[in-house]
Amino acid sequence: MSMKRSGWDDASSFQLLSLIKECQSLRDAKHVHTHLISSPSLSNSNRHLLLTRLLFRCALSEWACPAYAGRLFRSIPTPDLYAYNVMIRASASRRGDDDDAFKLYKRMTFHGITPDFISFPFVFKKCAGGTGTAPAHLGRSLHAQAITFGVTPHIYTSNSLITFYASHGFSVDALRVFDEMPHRDVVSWNSIIIGCLRCGGLDRALALFRQMTYPKNIITWNSIIIGFVQGGKAKEALDLFHEMQSGDNDSDVVRPDNITFANVITACATVGAIDHGRWVHTYLKKSDVLCDCVIQTALVDMYGKCGCLDTAVEVFRNMCKKDIFAWTAMISVFALHGRSEEAFDLFDEMISLGVKPNQVTFVALLSACAHSGLIDKGRLYFHAMSPVYSLEPQAQHYACMVDMLSRSGKFEEVQVLIKGMPMPPDAFVLGAILGGCQMHRNVKLGAKVAQLLIDLEPLNHVFYVNLIDIYAKASRHEDVKRIRNLMNERGIRKEIAGCSMVEIDGIVYEFSISGSPDVKLKELIQVLDVLYSEFRNTRINTQEAAEK
Repeated sequence: MSMKRSGWDDASSFQLLSLIKECQSLRDAKHVHTHLISSPSLSNSNRHLLLTRLLFRCALSEWACPAYAGRLFRSIPTPDLYAYNVMIRASASRRGDDDDAFKLYKRMTFHGITPDFISFPFVFKKCAGGTGTAPAHLGRSLHAQAITFGVTPHIYTSNSLITFYASHGFSVDALRVFDEMPHRDVVSWNSIIIGCLRCGGLDRALALFRQMTYPKNIITWNSIIIGFVQGGKAKEALDLFHEMQSGDNDSDVVRPDNITFANVITACATVGAIDHGRWVHTYLKKSDVLCDCVIQTALVDMYGKCGCLDTAVEVFRNMCKKDIFAWTAMISVFALHGRSEEAFDLFDEMISLGVKPNQVTFVALLSACAHSGLIDKGRLYFHAMSPVYSLEPQAQHYACMVDMLSRSGKFEEVQVLIKGMPMPPDAFVLGAILGGCQMHRNVKLGAKVAQLLIDLEPLNHVFYVNLIDIYAKASRHEDVKRIRNLMNERGIRKEIAGCSMVEIDGIVYEFSISGSPDVKLKELIQVLDVLYSEFRNTRINTQEAAEK
């Protein structure tokens, strides 16, 4: 920015304002700042106005410099509400645990400046991003002040309040704020739906989704689909995806984006909907949606989990760029299919290309070793994590090692390994031991571990059932009876019925002991009875013919 070109010597306030808007770097801003300070022709009010506009550029532009913005702010004799809001917004937008936004808010109110509907959303944003009880208590206090200052009816304030309460798990408070809003926009609906999903309230989120009075946008659809995928309801997520594509008219249809497809593919992998997954893959090839690394990695995972190993390898090899997540997904697929040597070779290839493994990579490698019984190889990978790859083994890695050793009946080594763990063994580690004890009928250790698991999760019916199984295999019928009585006394029962899913002609059907809303079970049972009768008659006729 040239002073001569800009005519700064006789620049008016309007010209200076134009120059502030044209600032493209901190250097430009410093030139303007120097002229603002040294110009004798500017009135105090104009100088103040221009300084606050320059502050905005220094604090919130793409080339923003927080340090310089702070110095500029402190140079303003009497910052007004606009200047404070700029600094609060800039501070709240920065990542980290600093409390500058709160300090600025406190200083502003101390000097008698009343915060407005712009001030509160950013301090609530900072509270939402914090962890622990302090940000939660502070947010509640700020909510009370927002009520006092009369800004809670404003839509921006209420939307930020919903996000704050939901981020700390206070879904009831978030819903109360939403219900009390005099006016709502699509952000309000998206915020409360995302909040309920974040708090685990899938049914409530879906109910709000159905009640939504604004046209649903891509954020709305992605939020509900992602929430159901992550909430363990992949089939429902696929149904929502179909609904997304079938609006009443063209204006109701929302085009899926990369985030949508990545999560739909994940849902297909979860329920084994290979036909649906292939359709999505074909759609991606024909559409203009960018098939990025995230989507391609999801495709590798989906094809692998659905049994299409060759297709998974093809997708992986055709990827132009592979990050650590792509490599790990392919290694995990090989491990899942028992192709341990291919998993190890792929790991070596990854290392040779300079890609650093992560924690999940070693979970996949150790799982491959466990399922293939390659104990020495597993020990080698496990003990190389820290010294070679600077990755400290976590609980899941110990669980893999314990599973591998327990499958081989090496219970003494398992106990030594657990004693050396830097963290207490969790349910996965103990569960791996219990599985080995059931396999090798190690009643003494199995009973001890099962009791530890029951103490750890006293309401989990699985551990009681496992302990009963161990006692039953050892013909300890009195102990079986005792554990069953204990379950009855504590009211422990299997609440969630086991289920399985099958895809037929692109439709996923769910089967459960409690029934299925999608399948005519009565007719199905009749068909099975006929098949069983025919099989039984054929077997009897064959035996009679053999005896003759």
